[in-house]
Amino acid sequence: MDIGVLLGIFIAFPFLALLPAGIFIFMFSKSKQPIVLIAAVAWLLYFLYEQAMKLQIFCSGECNIRVDLLLIYPLLFILLALAIYAYVKFSKG
Repeated sequence: MDIGVLLGIFIAFPFLALLPAGIFIFMFSKSKQPIVLIAAVAWLLYFLYEQAMKLQIFCSGECNIRVDLLLIYPLLFILLALAIYAYVKFSKG
């Protein structure tokens, strides 16, 4: 599967970003690692941002080329990797 198609699902269905946000909130409750909470907040903020884009609050409808995602997606996935690492390493079971 093409990575663009996989990531595009968050554009088509912004509510799916709530899934990793919820998982990271659960993981934070177990590990108390700040990076896990930061990842949860980042995914929640991404949901709000992408929902605003879909509702054309931040975009008038001419946003076919989303250069913003060149920064957002790598940041989200770096946070995802760091949060998973912190959870696995420091989880209290």
